[in-house]
Amino acid sequence: MSTSTSAPSAVPDPVSEPAPTPIAERAAAPATLAIPTAGNLTWRPATREDAPAWLLLRNHIARADAEPYVETLEEIEELFDGAWRDMAADSLLGFSTSPADDGALVAWAQVECPPGDVTEVRAFTWGGVHPDRRGEGIGRELLAWAIGRGRQKLAASGKDVPARIAVFAEDDAPASKHRLYERAGMTPRRYYSDLARPLTGPDAAPVPEVALDGTLRLVPWSAELDEATRLAHNDAFRDHWGSQPQTPGQWAQRAGFAPDWSFVVVDDAPDVDALLALPDTDDATAAALRAGEPLVVGYQLAGRYPEDFAVRGYSFGYTDILGARRAYRGRRIALAALAAGMRAFASDGMQYAALDVDTANPSGAHGLYASLGYVKTTGSRMLSIEL
Repeated sequence: MSTSTSAPSAVPDPVSEPAPTPIAERAAAPATLAIPTAGNLTWRPATREDAPAWLLLRNHIARADAEPYVETLEEIEELFDGAWRDMAADSLLGFSTSPADDGALVAWAQVECPPGDVTEVRAFTWGGVHPDRRGEGIGRELLAWAIGRGRQKLAASGKDVPARIAVFAEDDAPASKHRLYERAGMTPRRYYSDLARPLTGPDAAPVPEVALDGTLRLVPWSAELDEATRLAHNDAFRDHWGSQPQTPGQWAQRAGFAPDWSFVVVDDAPDVDALLALPDTDDATAAALRAGEPLVVGYQLAGRYPEDFAVRGYSFGYTDILGARRAYRGRRIALAALAAGMRAFASDGMQYAALDVDTANPSGAHGLYASLGYVKTTGSRMLSIEL
């Protein structure tokens, strides 16, 4: 959920970049995966029917580790909807064999490779162990399984580009969790800040009024503009570290999405010839321009997460993604969309507006958010094995 409002970073000349070793070699994928033996658990892949029990375990872990959020059944069930996921091969659930526990779910892992990856290919790992069963070696063996499965998926991708096996962790997670990842060879690579600003009360800064120039127009998000918004997002994040294009299938998965809190900026009369002449205009955008389809140039898509209100101690609207097309930066487009979102949050009685940002974002986003009254509430990090 990083944000994008910046001028593009310098892009290395691809001609000068040496060709990477084939991913099948770099991934060093194991022929078979060792199923964990620690803890005397029984293991099998996750199914949709496991979603309620899986949710209970994940949220119990979240509460025990003081994470700043909980998950919803919708978010768990959505994992079984992505056509690119193979949950039978990419997930593992561990159940107690003790009669006293009645076969309770006590550990889980999942691995995913986003299908839209182009210039780098990534395998993300997630997992957890019930707090009462920690210290038995379950987490270490489960992480080894997940990393091994990540290597297999990277090797099978056939994408001979830089590769990464990654995991996310809260900065305030138990030190044992950070040690677990680092002992597995995962190194902190990127840090993120979760920010919030009050919408009501004496400490609430005014929400700015932003006038758009020329043929730019701010409108509520609509299903008819969703594909154009996806194309805008892929362009906006093209020069951001760790970001890759989203396919329509990926884009469609957005549990918690709040359409009534989301806004886009369209250009009613784009200079089609000038945009087509830009070397970075992607094929899908070029086709849409030639067809005369609407051009979304900026967006603020928000999420509604009422389950997290009690965790944070206040109600809030969350800006999941914010950005502007690179050719349109410097025209206050992202700010206009963000301000519209804040007003929508406030009109529905939300006490705060929240979002998260990459701390190394080159756009100066931190300065923008600070000027709007956003302050850091929590932090997280990405740890990875780079291949």
